[in-house]
Amino acid sequence: MQNIVITIARQYGSGGRLIGKMLSEELGIPYYDRQLLQLASDDSGINEKLFANADEKVKATSLFRIAKKVYSGELIPPDRDDFVSNDNLFNYQAKIIKELAEEDSCIIIGRCADFVLKDYPNVISVFIHADEEQCAARIREIRRMEPKDLKKHMADVDKRRGTYYKYYTGNDWADARNYDLCLDSGKIGYRGCVEAIKKQIELRFGEK
Repeated sequence: MQNIVITIARQYGSGGRLIGKMLSEELGIPYYDRQLLQLASDDSGINEKLFANADEKVKATSLFRIAKKVYSGELIPPDRDDFVSNDNLFNYQAKIIKELAEEDSCIIIGRCADFVLKDYPNVISVFIHADEEQCAARIREIRRMEPKDLKKHMADVDKRRGTYYKYYTGNDWADARNYDLCLDSGKIGYRGCVEAIKKQIELRFGEK
């Protein structure tokens, strides 16, 4: 297989991570999710806990809701006061995403990877979504929460992801125009999503 990268953005509870793992096993290529934080920490020398605290979140202030810091690829040098700022944490994470995409085939979950790699011809960007009840059912498999608390938690997570995406890309996270493929895991199932992505790979790159 030639070097092919699949980025997966996902609505909370839609099964995007599981679909990524299934695809990784079937294609025999690496899967990167939270491993990106450790790789970025190793590369920058910045404590991994700082990356974890900033992971797919921006500060909940009015400034962050209206402002944006669209990623440009520039790293902040260590002698600057803002070297360990959330913006630079994102920059180092994006640097790792680019390096992984250039080295080998892989699957990358979230973290604006579709935008970071938007100019790479070997990338297929995917957005996984499902309706609220199906997402809630999936989350209940791993979390014990009251229904009203669960719905609020779901809304909060998706809002954070959307705000993070908007801040660093200038685009709307759930806008289908940002992606090559948008899949409803509630309607076609996780297996259907995997097969649809594999079909897209075949159509784009001639791989089976």
